[in-house]
This record gives sequence, C-alpha cells and structure tokens, in this order.
Amino acid sequence: MSVIKVVELVADSPDSWKDAIENAVEKASETLHNISGVEVTNFTASVKEGKVTGYKADLHLAFRIDD
Repeated sequence: MSVIKVVELVADSPDSWKDAIENAVEKASETLHNISGVEVTNFTASVKEGKVTGYKADLHLAFRIDD
C-alpha cells in the first residue's frame, strides 16, 4: 500500500515562474524523497518602478512516504 503526502510550498525566482517551481522541487528533494508531482495553485509577481522584479509560485508537492 502506498501513502502519498502533500505539502504546500512557496518559491520564488528573479527570472521566471518556471525557475521558481524548479527551485522548489530541487530544494524539497534535498530532504523529501519519491516526489511524484507538483500542482501549482497560484502565480504572483513583484513589481518595482513598473518592472517585474520577482516571480512567486504557490504549489502543492506530492511525495510517497517510504514503507
């Protein structure tokens, strides 16, 4: 029997939402194993002086708990 756990993460990047998501998965994989998927729940961006200065992604990350 498999058990999947889901955690909520917020990640950022100065370059793109894709990079923010990849940063979250890379960092989470340092301590979480068997990551099976990501659901992005929200995208936001920081703006300064009329320019986008940062990208944030809220996500749910799923991983299988070891037997």
